[in-house]
This record gives sequence, structure tokens and C-alpha cells, in this order.
Amino acid sequence: MPLTLTLTEGVLPVGKEKEAVQLITDSFLKNHGLTGNNVMTPNITANVHIVSKGLSFSGGEEFSGAWAEWKVPSFALADKAVIKQHFNEVTEIIRQLSSGKQPIDNIYVNVVHTVDGGWNLDGIAMTNEELGEAISKG
Repeated sequence: MPLTLTLTEGVLPVGKEKEAVQLITDSFLKNHGLTGNNVMTPNITANVHIVSKGLSFSGGEEFSGAWAEWKVPSFALADKAVIKQHFNEVTEIIRQLSSGKQPIDNIYVNVVHTVDGGWNLDGIAMTNEELGEAISKG
């Protein structure tokens, strides 16, 4: 379940990106009751994009932003309480790692859900039911 973390250059001190990914991953797993799950944990992947200053915009104006976007099956990040808790935690992770310099109103978290059957583990396309079965074995 890939996480794309996009940051305007300077939002986090250089080298804090890895810590951000680890903390956000831990939050995702914890909020789904999957901490330590041997199937889910290695399937939480991430990539970090650093956008040069001057190339991030809000309302057409330059600004410094942070974006965390998940792409997950439709059953993940589907419960409103889980979404609220996880998104709050992600926002706080970014704020804290920025030493409090990144305003929370410039930290964005969202989720994109795939259609049932539009996900794979180990190179095999699986339905939500099949994914659930695989994850339950972890």
C-alpha cells in the first residue's frame, strides 16, 4: 500500500524524511490493528518527493507544503474514526519533525481507494476478500 510523501524543500530538515516515513507507516499499521503483521508490514511501501522551493503553490501563489497520499484497497482507511486518527497523527508527525515550523494548514493528507480486485500482493491480483484472507495470516 504505497504512501507518497511530497515535501517542499526545507519543510523537513534533510535526513528526517526516513523518520517521517517510518512514523507514518507505524501509524497506519497501528490504526488498523496490524502492528507486527508479517503480511501487511512489508507491503507498506513509500516514496518521497522533494519539490524545489518555488515549485509548490496554493491558490496560485508559492508556498511550502507537505502532502501524504495513500493508495489503498477500498477497505483500508475506510472507517471514519481510523481516518481521523491517522490523518491527525500524520499531520502531527510532519509538524513535529519540522520543529513546529510547518503550519498544520499547509499539511495535507488524503487517500485514494482502488476498485475491488485492483490490488496485488506477490504479483497476484486479489479481490478485497482475498487480500483480507492473506492479511489475516500475517
